Amino acid sequence: MNMPRRGPIIVAIVFVSAGILHFVIEPFYLAMMPPWLPAHARLVQVSGIAEIVLGLGVLVDGTRRAAGWGLLALLVAVFPANVQMLLDAIAAHASTAWITALVARLPLQWVIGQWVWRVTLRRRAAAP
Repeated sequence: MNMPRRGPIIVAIVFVSAGILHFVIEPFYLAMMPPWLPAHARLVQVSGIAEIVLGLGVLVDGTRRAAGWGLLALLVAVFPANVQMLLDAIAAHASTAWITALVARLPLQWVIGQWVWRVTLRRRAAAP
């Protein structure tokens, strides 16, 4: 197994850390779950485990591409929770700064997805 470049290591650290946080501060994640989704606690746990497993998968050459696809799917799957967090903040008359941060967070998912794609899925040109 080759040692991964810096990009996969950083992606792994970010996603594994986020996955661990699903268990450390579970109430934070439960609060952002859209009410129309069932089994909130189970979904928080499953998404946390997925972030950990897929984040670690990015570190292994043989699983990097599959982990990349999994992380992209996960980013799409958790997007409704980000929208719900914004809707809840608006309903609670949160500060303008917080609402602005939550609005800015929505396109950030796209940026993170682009980063995951670049690190895990983009074909690199062969060295001359």
